[in-house]
Amino acid sequence: MFIRRTMTAAATGAAVAALALTAAIPAHAAEYSSALKIKGVQYDAPGRDSNKCSGGNTKNEYLTIKNYSKKSKVNLKGYKVKDKAGNTFVFKSSHILEPGDYVHLRGGRGTDSDGKNVVYRQNCNFMWNNDKDTIYLYKPGGSPADIHAYTKKAHDKDGNGYIRYHG
Repeated sequence: MFIRRTMTAAATGAAVAALALTAAIPAHAAEYSSALKIKGVQYDAPGRDSNKCSGGNTKNEYLTIKNYSKKSKVNLKGYKVKDKAGNTFVFKSSHILEPGDYVHLRGGRGTDSDGKNVVYRQNCNFMWNNDKDTIYLYKPGGSPADIHAYTKKAHDKDGNGYIRYHG
């Protein structure tokens, strides 16, 4: 009987430790089952930040989203991109990504182009913070497709304002 209690206590202790370890893993470290993932982010546009619609550099801040599927096309319509502060962009038009294809979601105003792999947010404000932020990509139904948190100090070792996530 004493041996059984010891084994049960040990198993309970291991389960509690495993649960604590799982709870300590941040949500942005999870891997989601989605063909679309954030390939990288130019979170700090080169040059001095200027969010003027004419002559500003918000178009040089962009998020690269890639279709990592080997066989399936993905329509971006309904996908949502959000930052930690709640700034949100929803793909309202159809934009088809072939397997292995990508799109740059740029700030500023411009003409969306499948041929040039670009969609503009039609907003001249910067979306990503230059020091730290969290990037959320949600599927049309609201479930997470990919999430990444960054800090300039920890993730941008060369200091160029670009962070790569998935190759």
